[in-house]
Amino acid sequence: MALIHHLHVDGQDSPTGIDVTDLQLSWQLDYARGEAQPVAAQLLLATRRELLSPGQTDVWDSGMMTGRLTDCRYGGPELPDCTRYWWKVLARDEKGDVIASEPATFLTGLGDSEAWRAQWIWKPGELQINDFAYFRKDIELRGPIRQALLFASAHHAMRLFIDGSRIGGYGSPAPTNPEQRKLYMAYEVTSSLRPGKVCLAAIAHYLGGGGQNYVDGLPGFRLQLEVIYEDGSSETFGTDESWQIVQEIPHASGTPYQQNRRVSAIEDYDARKLDPAWNRTNFAAEACLQAVPSGIPAHRWPMKRQRLQEGAEAELIVPTLVKQALTPGDDGTPETLRQVFDAGQILSGWPRITLAGISGTTIRLRYSEDLDEHGFVKHNVSNETSHHYYDQYTMRGDELETWQPDFSYKAFRYIEVTGYPETIRPGEQLSLVLAYTGMAELGSFDSSDELLNKLYAACIRTQKNNVLGQIVDCPHREQAQYLADSDLQAETLLYNFDARAALEKVLTDFAGGQLDDGTFPFVYPTNYDKPDFKLQIPEWDLHFCSLLWKLYMHTGDDRLIVRYYDTAKRMVDYYLGIRDTNSGLVPLDKGWHISDWPYPSVDHGSNPQEQETSSAPFAVQNMKLHLAVDVLSRMAGLIGRDRDASHYDAEARLLREAIVERLYDSAARRFRSGLGSGQIHQGVNALAVHLGLAPAGDAADIVDYIANSPWESRTVLSLPLLRALFENGQGEAAYRLISKESYPGWGYMISQGAPTMWEGWDDIESHCHAWNGYPARMLQEYVVGIRSLAPGFAEAEIAPFMPEGLSHARATVVTPFGALSAGWERGTQESPNEYRLTLHVPTAMKAKLVLPMFKPEDCHHAVIRISDVAIWANGKVCGQAAGILDVQQIEERLELRIESGRYDLTVAGI
Repeated sequence: MALIHHLHVDGQDSPTGIDVTDLQLSWQLDYARGEAQPVAAQLLLATRRELLSPGQTDVWDSGMMTGRLTDCRYGGPELPDCTRYWWKVLARDEKGDVIASEPATFLTGLGDSEAWRAQWIWKPGELQINDFAYFRKDIELRGPIRQALLFASAHHAMRLFIDGSRIGGYGSPAPTNPEQRKLYMAYEVTSSLRPGKVCLAAIAHYLGGGGQNYVDGLPGFRLQLEVIYEDGSSETFGTDESWQIVQEIPHASGTPYQQNRRVSAIEDYDARKLDPAWNRTNFAAEACLQAVPSGIPAHRWPMKRQRLQEGAEAELIVPTLVKQALTPGDDGTPETLRQVFDAGQILSGWPRITLAGISGTTIRLRYSEDLDEHGFVKHNVSNETSHHYYDQYTMRGDELETWQPDFSYKAFRYIEVTGYPETIRPGEQLSLVLAYTGMAELGSFDSSDELLNKLYAACIRTQKNNVLGQIVDCPHREQAQYLADSDLQAETLLYNFDARAALEKVLTDFAGGQLDDGTFPFVYPTNYDKPDFKLQIPEWDLHFCSLLWKLYMHTGDDRLIVRYYDTAKRMVDYYLGIRDTNSGLVPLDKGWHISDWPYPSVDHGSNPQEQETSSAPFAVQNMKLHLAVDVLSRMAGLIGRDRDASHYDAEARLLREAIVERLYDSAARRFRSGLGSGQIHQGVNALAVHLGLAPAGDAADIVDYIANSPWESRTVLSLPLLRALFENGQGEAAYRLISKESYPGWGYMISQGAPTMWEGWDDIESHCHAWNGYPARMLQEYVVGIRSLAPGFAEAEIAPFMPEGLSHARATVVTPFGALSAGWERGTQESPNEYRLTLHVPTAMKAKLVLPMFKPEDCHHAVIRISDVAIWANGKVCGQAAGILDVQQIEERLELRIESGRYDLTVAGI
């Protein structure tokens, strides 16, 4: 039965408070192979569900569209704020039959800053770092409510309540530079309200302190509630100076930062100081002060709805008690019970305690990836010493008290509990909350090799740990958004998660943080004006173009190019503008140059001070610049900037010529690591092959060299190394790098029991670094063989690689058309080269299937059957099956052009 499903607005399911500029509506189709296929689609949009019929819609009818079957851009009249809309999709097939989707809805938000009538407020008193404010307001709702939308923001984080019940998720709003855009959250709260008196309340937390992964700004809270009553009248409630500030609060202000990078503050919470009724109606007025204007210049903080999903509690982990002992306290106090628990993995989130209350007892919860030599939790955050990586709770004395420090997330494997006099029971009294941004997890991989399965799981687990509010390098030490890290993480994110919003946030943030000369800070958002974080990494800048291109190619949405083209152009123009006139290459420039990481063996200074002694161009920077210029040329052509397209195409050719002329040793047939460098490095040459820079006649020799050299590449250059090998006939070499259990490599991490991926090859530094998670994508893309051949997966390729020793592999990847699945399974021991292949190609997608052949004569001997119908034998087509458009022998392989649908195919006789 044909279906239309997954109706999304700008990639979101039934969103609330959406920005209505440049809307993209999308859906997925499901038609069985052999049925009449869809040829046209129509979108209907109305203010009421009953108007969703052709000729009756009161907002927009797209008419039947033959060019776009699974998405379209909204082309109707301007949509007012705070309004619910209904929409559905019709699809017509080749026979003229029409089916319809179930209706979907979305709610528009506050379109721009002018629609905000609420004020930014804060508490009276001096500004201080790591501060908390508790806000409340009783409002009167005059009648039954048809619709209520709540919009709220804080600098830097908030919790919201209606009549004591919490609203929303965690880590909100996501960090940005507020002078570029301040994100707000939108919630439909109709079901949470009733006529009469209602209490709106919030806790807001301001960090300050010039940390690495946010912008200081000023403290503030802003809320606006838009109510439409059943009688059609409306009312707006917003923060102003009539709001109350609770005077005595449980959160201590001015606590130390937990990390050296000043990322999060200790939550020091004294439950005795808070009246539990503070966020309910009729709270004592004498316990409160009046709010004051925050000082935030509202006209300079443009408000934008947050598209990125909020942080969510994904899983509760029951830890294991691994040590308890009576020892002197950290500060020389009398003996205290120290209890150490092991989560069995590194997780991002926080602990949750539920204990019998002992008034005045302070429980400290200390975190780390590591234990010290005595078996207690080490005083560090990853590889950096910190005595402050803890939170603490002072008990009220209730019969049972539950608390979790969730204003920030921590990343840890071990947690040490001190201060509670009794043994704590895991699960019942202590649980660990795994939290991450609520992206749908849609991809998968499994195989006959348990090491590969564990490796894939570790990559996915690591990736989850590194996305809450933004994509970060690591979830503990820095929690910072880097361009290179995000680009590497995009490999696995795009194939396995609904990750567009998270990745687009990277582009938007860096576009906003771009410096006057076109370059970028090393991370963003950050307090770049502070000396600790006034740093740049030129090679990382160039990942802006590759990340943008990667996101466009996966989604097929050219609006991305329109939005970020000018940012990419300014960055590329800067680097092209500083080329040396003699060599034609970009020389060593400002900042810290990193060709590979961590602990790279590429020949150049490993820190900014060493690099000051030379200005010779580095190969990696110039090669990445070539990629950026080439991508910019292609993007210019896609959006109609033809003059730019020609200009950057010519610049790419000039840069390629300079790279080959100056950095390629024609006698050795290798690229050198830099101008004047005598080093020949595997990773540099792999990057050259991957980017198509190797002279055509020498490319095979270079590929043979990188395949048979000792593994020199680190995390950054090992991605192009794998791609260069897989795509140039060295699949076995690439597969062995992924799967080997000996040092160095990803398999080594797994063989050492690592449940998450390390920062580099060594068991030091961070043990949860998601840029090392791309092997998950390599398994799906090359071993199972699922790749995109056109923007937005309009055409896919399934080209399995069947390495020795692996008997089966299966994968599912995320595409705009829906899940694309493939799997292969080898035959028996008597016929190991025979195999079965199963596929599901989503409707409206075309696909090319490349069947592995193991010997030159296999194309002649192979017998291909689809659902027991032979379509190829004796070296030629011998039958037909639904969905098979073409079968061809191309050199020593067989290629099938297929339509969408489900296939069960066997290859025998080889």
